[in-house]
Parts: sequence; structure tokens; C-alpha cells
Amino acid sequence: MSNTASLKKEYVERIAPELKSQFQYSSTMQIPMLKKIVINQGLGMAVADKKIIEVAINEMTTITGQKAVATISRKDIANFKLRKKMPIGVMVTLRRERMYEFLERLVKVALPRIRDFKGIESKFDGKGNYTLGIQEQIIFPEINIDSITRILGMNITFVTTAKTDEEGYALLKEFGLPFKNAKKDWYYGKRINESSWGKTC
Repeated sequence: MSNTASLKKEYVERIAPELKSQFQYSSTMQIPMLKKIVINQGLGMAVADKKIIEVAINEMTTITGQKAVATISRKDIANFKLRKKMPIGVMVTLRRERMYEFLERLVKVALPRIRDFKGIESKFDGKGNYTLGIQEQIIFPEINIDSITRILGMNITFVTTAKTDEEGYALLKEFGLPFKNAKKDWYYGKRINESSWGKTC
């Protein structure tokens, strides 16, 4: 809980005031904040092996500290032998304390364990939200590599209250997400490339 309290305190005392100054908000209510983190695994192979869902639920629960749930198909797809309401994935939605705690572990422990890690891409969804693709669940130290049956990836979506991608980017960067070329990605509210950076600076 100390990590959670520390991260929340950092947002209140450092990140929020910095964002308010950077974007010149007239009210503290305009300052973007992290609303929730959604972790999702699409497991199409579960159509042929139902045990995959059970294993994935256990692993996701271990990683996040919150009970994972199965996601189900919405319609029949004969070509894939998929029937409506069949389990085809696993997901968890984290809020408040568990959200901050997961973010802390992701940034400080899990991501640095990725082989040849050089930062993450900074492509947002146009509404201030960001999805990070993870190729292997074994980057999380909670997973015992000797006990896994197969390598599974996941998508981690950061849902913010930001109105623009620029604001969402600034918020998540301050939380410690290691974006590639972080200092050059945004400049005075406009996305730029490395060649134009030298001209504007």
C-alpha cells in the first residue's frame, strides 16, 4: 500500500500542478487523470482447448491481484467453429488502489524485464487513451516461468479523462511510462518528427 499511496501522492503534489501549468488550465477539474486500466487477452485457441481460459484467468488474477473474468463471443462463426457465448478471452478492469499498484509494478519491474527493451510506442486512440501490447506474460515476476504451459500476450489499456492525445501522453509520461523519444514526441501541442525538431528548436 505504501507504493500506491506514494504514486497517488506524486500525482496530487507534482504531476497535477505540472500539467495545469503546461496546458494552462483555468480549473483543477480540467487536469487529466487516470480513470482505469483494462488488461485484456484474446484467446482464440481456447475454442479448441477450454483449459486455456482457466489457466489464463489464474495467471491474470496472479498478475493483477484482482479476479479475472472470461470474455465471451457475441455471435456464431462457423468457419472458426465458434459458437455464441463461448469463452474466447480474459480481462480485468483495475481502478483506484489496485490500478496505481499495478501501474507501479508495470513501470518499475515488468517493462524493464523485456529483452532489448528500448521504450514503448506513443500511438494514442485520438481520445487521450493508450493501449500497450505485451507479447509475453512472463515479464511479470508474479508468473513462475517453470509452471507456464504457453506464452500468452495481452493488451493493457490506460483510460484517462484527457480530452486530447497530447494531454493523455503528458499524463502517462509523468506517471513513468517509458515512451520512445519522449522529449521529442510533442512540442507546443503538435506532434512532430525528429527532423522537424531541429528546426523548431
